[in-house]
Amino acid sequence: MTETRARLFTAFQTLLRKHGRPPTVRELGLQVGLKSTRTVHDHLKALEEEGLLIRRPGARGLVPAKGASGAGLPVLGRVAAGAPLLAERNLDGELDVGSFFGPAEGLFVLKVQGDSMVDAGIHPGDYVVVRHEARVAEGEIGVAAVDGEVTVKRLARRGQVLWLHPANEAYRPLAVDLRTHEAKVLGKVVGVVRQVG
Repeated sequence: MTETRARLFTAFQTLLRKHGRPPTVRELGLQVGLKSTRTVHDHLKALEEEGLLIRRPGARGLVPAKGASGAGLPVLGRVAAGAPLLAERNLDGELDVGSFFGPAEGLFVLKVQGDSMVDAGIHPGDYVVVRHEARVAEGEIGVAAVDGEVTVKRLARRGQVLWLHPANEAYRPLAVDLRTHEAKVLGKVVGVVRQVG
């Protein structure tokens, strides 16, 4: 799922909860800063194809697909905590955290695979709650996309190099040269949710 689609789907859920009815295409566009309704339509069509939304007739005809009720935060895929892993492009359920992590706007959830962050308390199978931000402070735990693959690490940027620091001595830091790799910070990890038992 692209960053814009993730923001659009989160905005859909936020507006649905806030107003108790599905938003219009124009309302969604305004919420995420897209002026072109055509662009919004294209992204919504992709969200339908990914099984997140169902379109019915009428201006407010968008409804969540089964398993995407709008009651919680969307789990948009899985994120590597070892070697980078291509993010899956399908809804992996929902995580209802209420207002525990602050306003739901801009939040999304990823399920962790791998053990490179265990010393930071992030274990395989955990859910990391991420606030969409283009930058995180040096040393904070964040989610980055590198050449289309998504990973969670402590992030630091020095000049044209994005450093990905694991929290497990079995792994080495990875230096990503921004001149030769497509890399982007997707957000800051603001919480971890784990099932016990």
